[in-house]
Amino acid sequence: RDDFMLDPPRKFYRLAPGREVRLRAGYFLKCNDVATDSDGEVVRLWCTYDPETGDGQAPDGRKVRATIHWVSADHAVDATVALYDRLFTDPIPGTDGRDPLESYNPASRELTVGAKLEPELAKTAPGEVVQFERLGYFAHDPGTPMLFHRTVGLRDEWANIQKRRQQGS
Repeated sequence: RDDFMLDPPRKFYRLAPGREVRLRAGYFLKCNDVATDSDGEVVRLWCTYDPETGDGQAPDGRKVRATIHWVSADHAVDATVALYDRLFTDPIPGTDGRDPLESYNPASRELTVGAKLEPELAKTAPGEVVQFERLGYFAHDPGTPMLFHRTVGLRDEWANIQKRRQQGS
């Protein structure tokens, strides 16, 4: 869902209505229409692809600003993904005389249940480390089937742009 916005800001280069992107190892794709539910959540996209762009190049020379990776919900496997943030909210807990546990970050572990993954990931061995594109490296939990823990995150330029905007306002 991070690769699509219904009403994107100026520097968002991923998929949006009327915009064209390239699918990873695939064709150029253009979003033509969007369906939302009663809450305004996007539930379906109608897109067209350009069959002349299978090698990642357009014969007419047009360029796209982003390459995205999408997983088909119909063919995906469900998993739980554990995302980790800083354990404490203070850089050095307890140095101000307070109990270090007062600086505990309750949002230091976020579980995403029902994450859609490529079917091949169901075959990974417990403990095996894989890369989730643009998200980071994840280790398959040895004790729980289809639970992946993020061990190393990757730089997300869009998140950095959003953070700079918030700090500037």
